[in-house]
Amino acid sequence: MTVSEKRRWLILLVVSSALFLIVIDMTVLYTALPSLARDLGTGASEKLWIINAYALVVAGLLPGLGTLGDRVGHKRMFIAGLCVFGVASLVAAYSPSPTILIGARALLAVGAAMMMPATLSIIRLTFNDEKERALAIGIWGAVASGGAAVGPLVGGVLLEYFWWGSVFLINVPVVLVALVAAGVFIPRSKGNREVGWDPVGSLQILVGLVGLAYAIEEVAKEVSSFSVVGLELVLRQRLQLVLGYSPLQAALFVLPGSLLAFIGGPLAGWSAPRYGTGQVMAAALLLGGLAVAGLFLAADAGPMPQLVSLSAFGLGLGASIAVASNAIMSRAPAERAGMAASVEEVAFELGGAIGITILGSLLAGVYAAVLVLPAGLPPSVREGIDQALRVAETLPAEAGHLLTEAVYAAFDAAYLSALALDAVLLVGVAVMAWRARAARPA
Repeated sequence: MTVSEKRRWLILLVVSSALFLIVIDMTVLYTALPSLARDLGTGASEKLWIINAYALVVAGLLPGLGTLGDRVGHKRMFIAGLCVFGVASLVAAYSPSPTILIGARALLAVGAAMMMPATLSIIRLTFNDEKERALAIGIWGAVASGGAAVGPLVGGVLLEYFWWGSVFLINVPVVLVALVAAGVFIPRSKGNREVGWDPVGSLQILVGLVGLAYAIEEVAKEVSSFSVVGLELVLRQRLQLVLGYSPLQAALFVLPGSLLAFIGGPLAGWSAPRYGTGQVMAAALLLGGLAVAGLFLAADAGPMPQLVSLSAFGLGLGASIAVASNAIMSRAPAERAGMAASVEEVAFELGGAIGITILGSLLAGVYAAVLVLPAGLPPSVREGIDQALRVAETLPAEAGHLLTEAVYAAFDAAYLSALALDAVLLVGVAVMAWRARAARPA
């Protein structure tokens, strides 16, 4: 479809606003989880599913719904997804129990899975010029990475003044505005009825992903609350529970990384057509790996070295997501844009969901191995740092102090192990990307 220049960028604004909602909902609970868990009385396993249900359902539904968008039209899927997302946000905001909240998070994921391939497909079909499209997808990538990082900040601000349900309720006005704008600015795409769609296969993928996550969580069940954390979440937990930051202060601490992610996406979109996708990807991954190594080395060095490392990590993260998305979408035929978008986004969602679960299991193992406790303490002490600190408050002063110090030491050991693993993985993937670039024919 041919779209005027001004309208192209308005369309990008509309789909980016929806994407911003989707990725914020992945991480906004990082800040709200302690308040939510207290009010709803959630157990450790329920906390895992409140966090992970969203990303797992999105990843499971993306392949089928991306192809369905090719079949029925991406504008139609985008608008339908917005409606589902808005209704689910209302249900989540006023959930009276953990079970209903988990169900609402799954329904949010259905709406997100309908929208996500449509956002990238609409960009692919709207921008025909290669350099313009690379920049537009770079902005999309910046929103995807930066928005996820901004989620805890949004949660922190809302929790300063409102109850935990406000982190979902804020979605509703944005959905209403996006619905009107989408109807006005996004051209209708007819779709292609000849494109095949396999709903059974999509359901099988969903069941398989949820089953895999459940199996991993069961393996580490004795310290299972750690399974709800990924690298960003464990950093914020350390800031709040070990270093004494408020939720808002913790979110502000990582804000520079979020801002640099917004810069990294467009920068990579501008650089990839000029210097090559492989070179930019390898450089972005290497920067991210070195930044995580910097966090490891600066864990006890004060805030400034950590802020520098977080900023470099955000820049590398935003750039890598943008250049990967552009590489996939620029090579996809227009009539299969939804399928290509779903492949790209499955990697993003699945990597996040399974990464949180696997990394959480590593953290749980290190925490349990390092933590040394006197006899007579309740089993909840081993379920995670927040439970252990609550127990410490009920003990006599000296015993409480000793327990607190032991828990802090165990948590820091787990935190450092996560940083070390993440740094090694990122540097390793950067080397692989560089070698793949060198081996590829001109």
